[in-house]
Amino acid sequence: MSDTRILIIGANGQLGSVLTVALKEKFGADNVIASDLFKKDDFEGQFEIIDATDIEVIQKTVDQYNITQIYHLAAILSANGEKNPLRTWEINMKTLFNVFEVARLSGVEKVFYPSSIAVFGDNAPQDETSQTAYLDPATVYGISKAAGENWAQYYYMRYGLDVRSVRYPGVIGYQSLPGGGTTDYAVDIYHKAVLGEEFSCFLNEDEVLPMIFMEDAIRATLELMDAPKEAIKVRTSYNLAGTSFSPAEIVASIRKIYPDFKVKYEPDFRQDIAAKWPRTIDDSAARQDWNWKPEYDLDAMTATMIEKLKEQYNVQ
Repeated sequence: MSDTRILIIGANGQLGSVLTVALKEKFGADNVIASDLFKKDDFEGQFEIIDATDIEVIQKTVDQYNITQIYHLAAILSANGEKNPLRTWEINMKTLFNVFEVARLSGVEKVFYPSSIAVFGDNAPQDETSQTAYLDPATVYGISKAAGENWAQYYYMRYGLDVRSVRYPGVIGYQSLPGGGTTDYAVDIYHKAVLGEEFSCFLNEDEVLPMIFMEDAIRATLELMDAPKEAIKVRTSYNLAGTSFSPAEIVASIRKIYPDFKVKYEPDFRQDIAAKWPRTIDDSAARQDWNWKPEYDLDAMTATMIEKLKEQYNVQ
């Protein structure tokens, strides 16, 4: 019987929905409490309605279930965040402080805080962006994540709170629909291909961005949280890399299976965001400190995405 008791805040999201399943498999369904603003009709397991801007509700849930780890996934993402910058900043930061404060005051053992490649801006090299590259994010989402990284380090140095974090690239998975991020074209495009529909891409065809397949992203998260405390040398957020590609390259990969797949390019404001992000990521610190290594390249990801989506849509 595991002594670990996990609270996931933001469990309905693209990452949260898959991570919840993985944590239940690892620690047992009775030891994982999912939460979000509402409960999905098909959710199975323990669930609490939590608005993470309400610190008292978080505190009550942590006390009720004797929580030992919190995964704080709730945030407004990059593209949606630009529609209302001040609200995005307020929500992303207030929820973070609420989680950190409850965790330190309640003796929570570990906190997971997801960061993003959105923390990088014009002054970071776009190729092999290093762990210590300058952070000058160009979106309010990136600004909030960069600030959150520094607060994570502060809470560790000042209070000893064991906060761990990775800078996710674009996460691609078949388990849920896109959630408002700039890299979400690389999820939606597979749905359109499987359904036999034309895809309209909001990025330029040659805009290379770092991506990671959902299975690799989940495994990286679990491996980071399992690592011995003394192995964690980076207390802001670890660079994490899977594979980098452009829209044209993902189209070429899809056309190996669907030769007639049609795509048109109609760049919008998200192209301006993407142009300021890295093309490739140096994640050597994660590889050295907790033995991170991705398993999926572009073609392996494409094959799995199409196979799983065909099952979901019940198409040949």
